[in-house]
Amino acid sequence: MNIQEINHFCNGTLISHLGIEFLEFTETTVVASMPVNANTMQPLGFMHGGASLALAETVGSAGSLFSIDTQKYIAFGMSISGNHIASIREGLVIATATIVHRGKTSHVWDVEIRDQDGKLISVARVTNAIVKK
Repeated sequence: MNIQEINHFCNGTLISHLGIEFLEFTETTVVASMPVNANTMQPLGFMHGGASLALAETVGSAGSLFSIDTQKYIAFGMSISGNHIASIREGLVIATATIVHRGKTSHVWDVEIRDQDGKLISVARVTNAIVKK
């Protein structure tokens, strides 16, 4: 799939409801953006930590999905942990997932979420189980 097809595939899911848009992917990285708006904020006007984790899991899970034979396997999120480094009230955040471990039954991705100026907002680690269908 190309980027346009991937974004279309996500229509009607949490991914599209949060405004997450895939920007690029390679064998080792996945990059996506998410707006900081009413859909991704907590009541005090800052980006919600859960929205950050949803973005991180989205790019980490997509990286695994893009690198397996989807006719034979499926990737399931097993674990996610994150640290929120800074807050953001508006704009766009960009998540970059980088593969740390690509095994036969598990993948581990490190994710950095930054604002448009490159300021680090959150970091996360996503672990996926790779399971035979």
